[in-house]
Amino acid sequence: MKWTTWENVGVDRIACAWLIKRFIDTEAEFTFIPSGSSQIPANEEPFDIPGVRYSHHRGHCSFHTIVKEFQLKDPVLHHIARIVDEADTLQEITLEPIAAGLDAICSGIRLTSKDDHEALNRGFEIYQALYSFLERP
Repeated sequence: MKWTTWENVGVDRIACAWLIKRFIDTEAEFTFIPSGSSQIPANEEPFDIPGVRYSHHRGHCSFHTIVKEFQLKDPVLHHIARIVDEADTLQEITLEPIAAGLDAICSGIRLTSKDDHEALNRGFEIYQALYSFLERP
């Protein structure tokens, strides 16, 4: 399936793409539309775009929404959802000390990548490493 989101990916969009590719759709292909655009290509599933099913809802990031919508029970994914929530959305209280660092790393990945596809590929390694770190006993 083709999935689409806004260009210039950041902490939440990279996280969502990793989650989709790793746990939902191993054959996923990603396309990017201009930031601010609401014109979704036909036959593509949009994510992290305001107003679409897989986006921010009730103060939570799009990653959190996808975990909930696909009924993923893995506690590590729920932990990552809390981290991405803090990194991507305004929180009254911060509980995840690595959230700011994750946001900075994802921003740096985007800044040093030639395009969004490269940023996703590099970001996938970061999220897989985070998953492995949180999964350990």
